[in-house]
Amino acid sequence: MNVADVAAALLFLGVVAYAILGGADFGTGVWDLLAGDARSGAHLRSQIDRSIGPVWEANHVWLIYILVFLWTGFPTAFGAIMSTLFIPWLLVGLGIVLRGGAFAFRKFSSSVTEARLHGVVFAVSSVVTPFFLGMIAGAVASGRVPADGEGDVWRSWTGPTSWVGGTLAVLTVSFLAATFLAADAARGGRHELASAIGAKAIWSGVVAGAAALAAAIAIELDAETLADGLHGRGLALVAVSMIAGLATLVLLNQARWAMARLTAVAAVASIVVGWGVAQYDWILVDEMTIEAAAGARPTLIGLIIVFGFAAVTAVPAMAWLFVLVNQDDWSRDDHSDRTRRGISSDR
Repeated sequence: MNVADVAAALLFLGVVAYAILGGADFGTGVWDLLAGDARSGAHLRSQIDRSIGPVWEANHVWLIYILVFLWTGFPTAFGAIMSTLFIPWLLVGLGIVLRGGAFAFRKFSSSVTEARLHGVVFAVSSVVTPFFLGMIAGAVASGRVPADGEGDVWRSWTGPTSWVGGTLAVLTVSFLAATFLAADAARGGRHELASAIGAKAIWSGVVAGAAALAAAIAIELDAETLADGLHGRGLALVAVSMIAGLATLVLLNQARWAMARLTAVAAVASIVVGWGVAQYDWILVDEMTIEAAAGARPTLIGLIIVFGFAAVTAVPAMAWLFVLVNQDDWSRDDHSDRTRRGISSDR
């Protein structure tokens, strides 16, 4: 493995992290959209706010990481992707901005109507953003992004594999988010809500699995290089993803929420890594290899060194943030329980 391969592996590590953490973040918006009216969806939306409120901005660090690594380490590939796929990238950027603004402003709305408007923007953009990210991935995987960056600005990202990628992205983040939300609700003592969300996770997982099987047909017909890789070195990871996905459904059915979250992460991580392994050593499938796209060797070495510093500074800080969030959730629930007990004794 040369320096370019190491840099590409670190780049793809960011893709996996964003698929899991950012994916679970986006998926909560899908369930916000499907939660129902203000009364029936109040408990679920409250749990969504509690789960992602402290961390939703931190999750997008991984997208910045991906773009900086790609731009700096593989500038020709970055230029080709951004030039050919600028329309879906614009929609992704718009979705992220609208989603973040709506999520923040919803809490401080001066009226119910205003809060509902922000809620709709938050929910719809939570669907739109992962969908177009999936379409971008499908365009690259199907070989529709030429090395010179002069691909068709519409047809390059509207092929069968792109539609498959967008659909699977939305279904996958929905499954992941529901599993996370169920575990968070159970940890906070909201067991009825955990069961209700767990049921959503089960059926969304079944739908995602069925869609993945159907997607395999489209990939066979439209992305031959990717399909060959999935038949070969990526096959074991696909199998791991299937097993982990089935295990998650069983654990959800048994109300073992914490374990289900771990297996759901394993299912998503395995399929994303399997895609990367199947595509190797292309960075733009059928157009440009990792070696051909790599920037100057000193630049790649610099990126690897910076990653090393970040691994011992930024990553532990983010991990500690999640620990603090979980502790805060517990402390709030303990305080609420003491308050309820105090009210009951006063009565």
